[in-house]
Amino acid sequence: MTADQMLPIADHGRPRACIGIDGCRSGWVWCGLLYGSWQGGVVEQLQQIQCLEQVDLALIDMPIGLLQRGADERRCDHEARALLGRPRASSVFRPPCRPALEASDYAQACALNRAHTGVALSKQTWNIAPKIRELDQLLAAKQPLRSRLLEAHPELCLWGLAGSRPMRYNKRTMRGRQERLALLRRLDPNSIELIDILACSYPRRGLAFDDIIDATVLALTAAAAVCDGARRLPQRAELDETGLPMQLLFVQR
Repeated sequence: MTADQMLPIADHGRPRACIGIDGCRSGWVWCGLLYGSWQGGVVEQLQQIQCLEQVDLALIDMPIGLLQRGADERRCDHEARALLGRPRASSVFRPPCRPALEASDYAQACALNRAHTGVALSKQTWNIAPKIRELDQLLAAKQPLRSRLLEAHPELCLWGLAGSRPMRYNKRTMRGRQERLALLRRLDPNSIELIDILACSYPRRGLAFDDIIDATVLALTAAAAVCDGARRLPQRAELDETGLPMQLLFVQR
């Protein structure tokens, strides 16, 4: 089935509450289907998403589960890159090891990551370290969330929603935005209205347009997963030393 033949996501007549979450400069952007209605917003902290503990499924674009040491990377990241291929594979970055997450600055984080894994830390990864830490602390404090707040990667989700086809263009280009919006419009036209509302309601300096698209992709993936089941990379989750799964969820249409 080609992208032009994509069928809308079916709801099978059951209410559902599914959201997607992505980091942004202002904190976190979330959006989703809450019992048939598209809703969303921007919060400074994850715990401010009031529906988080009531949803059927929340997917977040942020690493859950971190390696303690060793040269090997998380299997989920390796397998996601293999599925996506070039050039989208480059969007799957290597998270910090757990000791590096506690560093006070970039130099210390690189030193700790190199000492425990043999490689330094990218500046991009260090920039989101506070968000990785916030998510990690939330899942430690509220362990029931572990069954409903799961990790996903927008490009892997797009690959699955588009019929095992990676996006052709970078998400930050005009063509990339148009490509992703066209797919979302085919899957659920109502999602586009919320994207427009969020884009007009918050300053661009705190909320990038591609962050809204990513959160919407995760929300649609969560809704499809609740209705029709999901795939996972790897199929059997690896657990980190705190018991968190190192696994990516997606659907394949």
